[in-house]
Amino acid sequence: MLNSTAFSTKAVAVKKIPGGSNVNLKWQSSLDGVSWIDLCELYKIAPLGEKDPVALETVFSNSMYKFFAYHDGKIVGVGRALADGADCSYICDVAVHPDFQGTGLGKEILSRLTKASHGHKKIILYSVPGKEDFYKKFGFRRMTTAMAIFADPEKATSAGYLKQD
Repeated sequence: MLNSTAFSTKAVAVKKIPGGSNVNLKWQSSLDGVSWIDLCELYKIAPLGEKDPVALETVFSNSMYKFFAYHDGKIVGVGRALADGADCSYICDVAVHPDFQGTGLGKEILSRLTKASHGHKKIILYSVPGKEDFYKKFGFRRMTTAMAIFADPEKATSAGYLKQD
């Protein structure tokens, strides 16, 4: 399990990685030095799909909260939240490198984002289909009235994000 505080930029230990050794992570919440190409690769292998580096820079720049986890100078975990400062914070784009999945890193990213979002009337997210139980552990509950407009509704439907009406 990761051992850290909500906004720490200190290195923290991850309990296991391939090979069984502990590693230290460096946390960052600024965009300084972020490689958008490396971030695209992380989303691809996580696997959360293909993302455009220019679009990633835009969405992260416009997000109130963002956390990047680095190991040996490489980005291994990330997440962000769009927030208005009072009513709503929307957590999105949480990704963990496959070598670090199952180590508690995803939980730590989500914990940092929910703590940063504290004070908003609601914190929302939508999950990759099949991962809902992970978010339930943090108190997230299924909404009955959530709706969305996707740029590619057929792709969103086939991926399980939308239901056919």
